[in-house]
Amino acid sequence: MTNYARGFGEYDSDFSDEDDGKEKDADRSRLKKDEALLKKPFQKDRHVKVAHKKVAADEWDREEARNRRVHLISMDAFARHQKYVNDYILYYGGKLQDFQHSKESNKTDLDVIRENHRFLWEEEDEDDMTWEKKLAKKYYDKLFKEYCIADLSRYKENKFGFRWRVEKEVIAGKGQFSCGNKRCDEKEGLKSWEVNFGYEEHGEKRNALVKLRLCPECSCRLNFHHRRREIQPTTKKRKAKTEREESSRKKKKTSHSQKNTNTKDHPTEKHTNSSETDSSDTDGGEGGDDKTDSEFWKGATHETDEKTREEEFDDYFQDMFL
Repeated sequence: MTNYARGFGEYDSDFSDEDDGKEKDADRSRLKKDEALLKKPFQKDRHVKVAHKKVAADEWDREEARNRRVHLISMDAFARHQKYVNDYILYYGGKLQDFQHSKESNKTDLDVIRENHRFLWEEEDEDDMTWEKKLAKKYYDKLFKEYCIADLSRYKENKFGFRWRVEKEVIAGKGQFSCGNKRCDEKEGLKSWEVNFGYEEHGEKRNALVKLRLCPECSCRLNFHHRRREIQPTTKKRKAKTEREESSRKKKKTSHSQKNTNTKDHPTEKHTNSSETDSSDTDGGEGGDDKTDSEFWKGATHETDEKTREEEFDDYFQDMFL
């Protein structure tokens, strides 16, 4: 009964279908106008029809390539190489042994530096510089060559190993403010030693004077067979004092020798008046100088030299490097 009332049956409905069709057309045109007004400039058109299979396949390939690229970037070079080799064997066939790389020719930067390293570089060594030698020379320039680090494990055989310090050891004070033995960290009672280091390098025998800072126990190991030269801390002030003392002694000797010669040349003047003897002694002392005996015994005159700022810093930091 309801279908008949709605107009789907054999009987006609009271409402006309023509009016409904006109209203639907008016609504559609109104929606199109509203869409044109409300459309944004960057908004894409809606797909009314179903996309073609080729468009879907291209979009899928693009997404798959993007995922594969992200996966390959996340891998390292060796893992990427293995993946390519396995893919080649999987699709084209072959054996994995054909793609294995021989490890005999593999050399790292550390291996190259060990082969071409030199304890001291001379002008002759810098001739015909290859890239291996340049790499070893670049590493050598970064080392600190003031004090050495020693290996005293074979001291009974009179065999020692020396090397220069790296930046971390200089910052930590290893070899200068602590013992220079690589297996010792003692900081008390350090002594400075100068060692004539004889070594063989690239088929050549060479010698080099190196300085070490060792504790008393490690110093005994270094001097187990024969005693090395110990470096005493001497400053510029002590050197100036010794030079002044030597110069004063020389002047005293010359003054005494000249007085003895004057008394031998004038033996008859011993019985003369005191005024005459005083005048003769003063005239024959230093060959025209007006200095008396008391002035000679005072020593050399201390000249006050004004020091520059750099010389003061040198005096202050000189003890730190001994």
